[in-house]
Amino acid sequence: MEAYIQTGIQLATTYLPKVASAIVVLVVGLWLIGRIAWLADGIMERESTDETLRRFFGRLISIGLKVLLVISVTGMVGIETTSFIAVTGATGLAIGLALQGRLVNFAGGVLILLFRPYRVGDVIDAQGIVGSVREIQLFNTILTTPENKVAFVPNGAISNGIITNITLEELHRVDLTFGIGYQDDIVRAGSVLQGLIDADSRIHPDPEPPF
Repeated sequence: MEAYIQTGIQLATTYLPKVASAIVVLVVGLWLIGRIAWLADGIMERESTDETLRRFFGRLISIGLKVLLVISVTGMVGIETTSFIAVTGATGLAIGLALQGRLVNFAGGVLILLFRPYRVGDVIDAQGIVGSVREIQLFNTILTTPENKVAFVPNGAISNGIITNITLEELHRVDLTFGIGYQDDIVRAGSVLQGLIDADSRIHPDPEPPF
């Protein structure tokens, strides 16, 4: 029993200071990471960086710094960092193989952020869903539909499909179909419609209606 007590005291003497220091470094590090991410966001905002890129780089900075912090803390505790990195890499590879679909969505998110087919606030038609872009995340694009529903559309599907950006152009043409009887005067019907169009100040005269 005395031998176990001595061993416990020896382990506590050896590891408790390291664990305490690691906890302090972890807490301070997380606080500093939050401050760095906040400062980076402020700098990008002053430089008028697009909101979508600001969110993306903010998350990237935060995740990268937190990974480095975890590696540093594990080294302070006494865990061999080279072995830890190797195990982390092997685990990451296994998770990556198991989550190939998520990686496709991540790659799609990066492509969307690089080529910018749409931005936050645009109204788009993607994968059969029409809505206002609420947020562009790493894996999904969040849309708010005209019915005030929230749709999470995978970025992989969006980047590999057809995207219609409805608000990219200032002017839009609205097609309306009217039916008349076979015995009615088509020329007169067109004249009536043209009169209604001319009387409405909201309608642009150029281009002219196709009739």
